[in-house]
Amino acid sequence: MRAGGERGSATVWTVALATVLALVGAATVLVGAAVVARHRAGAAADLTALAVAGRAVLGDLAACATGSSVARANGAELTGCTVGPDAVVEVAIAVPVRLGPVGVTQAVGRARAGPVPWGADP
Repeated sequence: MRAGGERGSATVWTVALATVLALVGAATVLVGAAVVARHRAGAAADLTALAVAGRAVLGDLAACATGSSVARANGAELTGCTVGPDAVVEVAIAVPVRLGPVGVTQAVGRARAGPVPWGADP
């Protein structure tokens, strides 16, 4: 047996473990960015739906244009807006999210808002 017969296996295992930890860390960051973007899209959709419904109740024919400016103010894009006959509004929002090497994708949020019918059970 040779003195100092180190074969270098600890180095290989250390490099392998470091690589696995780096990949898990990168995946965690990407998933976190996607979750944050999804929450931003949901919040922007809620705010936009409330703004559009507030204008639609007043009879504003350009209520969706107001929603578009509210969405832009929240860093989002209004991709769909419908105003029903009772001023019930449905909106769809897209928020861009950069996922590093995966590229840029969009998180989508949808919301509905409008007046409560008279006599409805809360």
